[in-house]
Amino acid sequence: MKNTLLFNKIVLLLLLTGFTNSLAAQQQKKLRVVIAGLNHDHIHNVLHEYNEGNVIVLGIAEPNRALQIKYAKQYHLPDSIFYTDLKTLVAAKKPDAVLAYNAVSDHLAVVQLCAPLGIPVMVEKPLAATLQQAKQIEALAVRYNVKVLTNYETTWYPSYHDVYADLKQGSFGQIRKMVVHDGHQGPKEIGCSPEFLNWLTDPAKNGAGALNDFGCYGADLMTWLMNGKKPIAVTAVARHYKPDVYPKVEDDATIIIEYPGATGMIEASWNWPFSIKDLEVFGETGYIHALDNSNITTRMRENTVTTKKAGPLAGNISNPLAYLAAVLGNQLPATDDLSSLKYNMIVMEILDAAKRSAATGKRIVL
Repeated sequence: MKNTLLFNKIVLLLLLTGFTNSLAAQQQKKLRVVIAGLNHDHIHNVLHEYNEGNVIVLGIAEPNRALQIKYAKQYHLPDSIFYTDLKTLVAAKKPDAVLAYNAVSDHLAVVQLCAPLGIPVMVEKPLAATLQQAKQIEALAVRYNVKVLTNYETTWYPSYHDVYADLKQGSFGQIRKMVVHDGHQGPKEIGCSPEFLNWLTDPAKNGAGALNDFGCYGADLMTWLMNGKKPIAVTAVARHYKPDVYPKVEDDATIIIEYPGATGMIEASWNWPFSIKDLEVFGETGYIHALDNSNITTRMRENTVTTKKAGPLAGNISNPLAYLAAVLGNQLPATDDLSSLKYNMIVMEILDAAKRSAATGKRIVL
């Protein structure tokens, strides 16, 4: 009897060990992705991860042979990885997800192809060039029950998550004002590639200029801080300081967003003397400022000023690929966060209202 019990315990232990190892293997399983496009300079991020062995790139759909050669040399990519069209590539490789690194106006076509096949998509910010395109993307995502996520650089800033956590603890009281600065000297001035500039400075392909390019960051962050509440109204001013450099689009935008009890201000520019991405929040009893991706300053009503560095983020929200893997593995819901379709539809409403306000000089009530 004792031998039988001992044998059963050993078998149970082996089964549990096997299950645990299997679970760990699943959690560590690398994403198998397909890349749509190479004309977005953010492509360097995912190709660096590929070279580091952190993601499996099954193929890259890019019709421009010159771009294929450029990135093949830089990242030691085999010629077999390249395809000229996404449809053929997806059918051949059946990826876990498609990552869109193409013009913002092309995001809709990627989702139109992938959604009926049940393939999740992550696009580079913003979700779409226009609100109308975003609504079509949302309809496809709902109809086919697929995830469509939006990747922002600032989503992975530890400082912003630290600010969010501090505000939710309540020590600053209710949020009264939010200010977000996002910008740099200009995409041409900082050396963006010609292929990137070609669509980034085209109002049809990008949806706008600096207003869409940098305004989307603040709209996303404010939607997050306000727990997904829609604004009451949006007012915007767009300026064209460098028409000789950017003849088709505005290069500076200021957007005021009205919420019940709070106001947000987004300052987006291609005209600053340096690059900046920061977040300021004024509460009833204190102020908190994420100066960059790690440094934070707080000041309370009693004029007590403190500074700190944010700690590292949890692994599954530390970068876009880890987050995407967690979402596809049902570890994260992706329903109410910075990358979620729900929040990014609100972002698109804000950007659409800002463009209409800038064009008409009127306050747009949502």
